[in-house]
Amino acid sequence: MPAPHEPKKRDLLAAEQQTPQLLHDFLRDIESTRHSVEVWDLLVGLGRQLDLPFIDFITASNFSELQRILFVRCSYDSRWLGHENEDPESAKWSYFRSHAARHLTPILVGLEFIDDYLHLPECRVEVLREAARRGMRAGFSVPLRVNAPPQAGMITFSGDHSKRDMLAIVKAHGWALNVAALIAHQRYVAHFATEFFDRNQISDKQRELLELIGRGLQDKQIAADLGISVSALRQRMHNLMIKTKCSNRAEIAALAMSAGMLPDPQRSKDPKAHYFLVQMDGVGVDQIEVKSAQAQSSGADTGNS
Repeated sequence: MPAPHEPKKRDLLAAEQQTPQLLHDFLRDIESTRHSVEVWDLLVGLGRQLDLPFIDFITASNFSELQRILFVRCSYDSRWLGHENEDPESAKWSYFRSHAARHLTPILVGLEFIDDYLHLPECRVEVLREAARRGMRAGFSVPLRVNAPPQAGMITFSGDHSKRDMLAIVKAHGWALNVAALIAHQRYVAHFATEFFDRNQISDKQRELLELIGRGLQDKQIAADLGISVSALRQRMHNLMIKTKCSNRAEIAALAMSAGMLPDPQRSKDPKAHYFLVQMDGVGVDQIEVKSAQAQSSGADTGNS
């Protein structure tokens, strides 16, 4: 029986149970999460099930500027690794910077696979040796992407395994780990964005201001909408920039967009316009107008897509 505060797990249809049980159970659980920490707990739990208890999760908020790390999360005390990465020569050879930020293929990592990777400088080899001494001899890393705004990330599952044993784990569960990492990343980042306001103690008034700036309104219009003077508005805006660490209006607008406060710019601005694009190989492109929600539902019921 689930604990009183836990949501009841839904029963899966028979058609949903054709993937490995490890995977479909994980996905069923993750779809009911409401906070990033819940996603993290499921990810760590998955790793522990496979004797891969050392989980690393890193995401850069700007794909072209890999130094702009959005967050790093680990299932272990990684302060020693932070110290090692203070050396620029060593840091640039991290698997995140040398592989995950450039490629999409999952990769086996760690000291056990050093002969299967690029030639590494001695300073980085020593990092892998220290990781092995701490129980991270081998691991499986999954590159991650979120394209709006551009982000690069990586989730790594590691454990104290020989090369042979790690290859056996990947052969048995690599596909499940890859899918789980991709979905966990999407879910975690979505929760992380909505938690921005609580994490930074953004008040309701500041959220309102953030949205108005994001919509492109000028100071006089915003001040009128809020019923305050322009000077009071600018003081409020200054406080907002300090709290959000934004340096200008453009960054505030970008923050409002990434937090989901603004409508999708690719959708029609006409609230009465309901249509979608259909592209058919060998036929061409068509734009289908949806007459009503009922008509759209009817199309879905008949299997049209």
